[in-house]
Amino acid sequence: MKKIAFVIPWYAEKIPGGAEMETREVTRHLHQAGMEVEILTTCVREFVSDWNQDYYPEGIEIIQDIPVRRFKVRRRDTRAFDEINLKLMNRIQPSPEEEKIFIREMINSPDLYNYIASHKDDYTAFVYIPYMFGTTYYGIAACPEKAVMIPCFHDEAYFYMQIYRDLYSRAAGMIFNARPELELTEKFYDTSKIEKIVMGIGMDVDLKTEPEAFRKKFHLPEKFILYAGRKDSGKNVHTLLNYFGEFKKRNPSDLKLILIGGGEIHIPESAKQDTIDLGFVDIQDKYNAYGAAELLCQPSKNESFSLVIMESWLCRRPVLVHDQCAVTKNFVHESNGGLYFRDYFEFEGCVSYFLHHPEESGLMGENGRKYVLEHFDWNIITEKYRSFFEKIERRQGECL
Repeated sequence: MKKIAFVIPWYAEKIPGGAEMETREVTRHLHQAGMEVEILTTCVREFVSDWNQDYYPEGIEIIQDIPVRRFKVRRRDTRAFDEINLKLMNRIQPSPEEEKIFIREMINSPDLYNYIASHKDDYTAFVYIPYMFGTTYYGIAACPEKAVMIPCFHDEAYFYMQIYRDLYSRAAGMIFNARPELELTEKFYDTSKIEKIVMGIGMDVDLKTEPEAFRKKFHLPEKFILYAGRKDSGKNVHTLLNYFGEFKKRNPSDLKLILIGGGEIHIPESAKQDTIDLGFVDIQDKYNAYGAAELLCQPSKNESFSLVIMESWLCRRPVLVHDQCAVTKNFVHESNGGLYFRDYFEFEGCVSYFLHHPEESGLMGENGRKYVLEHFDWNIITEKYRSFFEKIERRQGECL
């Protein structure tokens, strides 16, 4: 097998972002398994940086023993892009002409696309993540026959743009993080000629949890609900806070809500007395928090995977997710590792069940752990990737 190149708009060892993290972990484990991998990216620093500004020098850098090839970006019309992006953020579909402007004035690197077109014979596949950016769109256009996507599709306005549907239906392969993502894609994209797999994200399954160490270090009560992740409205944390405040009013007890992770969010008066925001904690403290919690609540409606759910299950604790998130609800269904809610009264019923049925809650946590071990152990995921790329390579040979 030839080299596998992962193409992403920006890349560094510690920058934030789900797609960035997934790329780091996948390439690291594939490299450790003996596969030859590279990263192709721009010189931009990260998502929140100026996409017109090259931060890193162009050329090759080695990160975690993996070659990272950086290419300069083309200057863009930020205003024109922002006007159309605002429509999309408000779920207003742009016109065909506006779609062209949007993708043209997105982050782009013609040098990167020229490299892909002129060096395509050196690679088995170019793997693009995530779907929305110019590096994915124009990169695929440069060599669709070797294009594999880890799209991270969501039910959002960007997904329905015709310019994406037309090109991405020509990709050689798609790798999905969860089955609902595949089902959404097949409903609106022509995937008849695409090699597809529901892969998920690999997990380091040997993590340990020490619940009492967490309670002792942070002087916490016996019973609490845990939220782990970014604290902002996009993660629907405000709903969790409002529902928790209402729950405490209707169900007086010593129960607390513990928040860990970055970001800031307004805590309503109804929940303020019983909510403790610890901010960022060490990774072992996070694992200890999972084990100490009665349950992990992941209220987001828009996830393509959820590492915190998998981590909670590895620590044998059940999860509570939102009914309107197809991905996390599907995980709960497949694993029997938790419950889900649509409104406040369902939230109250679920939390009360967890609190008053500790044996059943523990069984759900064990079910979740078994599910992660069977599906997302890195050894399993790595072999799935190898087999998938071998299929892509065989298909190329059949087309010659």
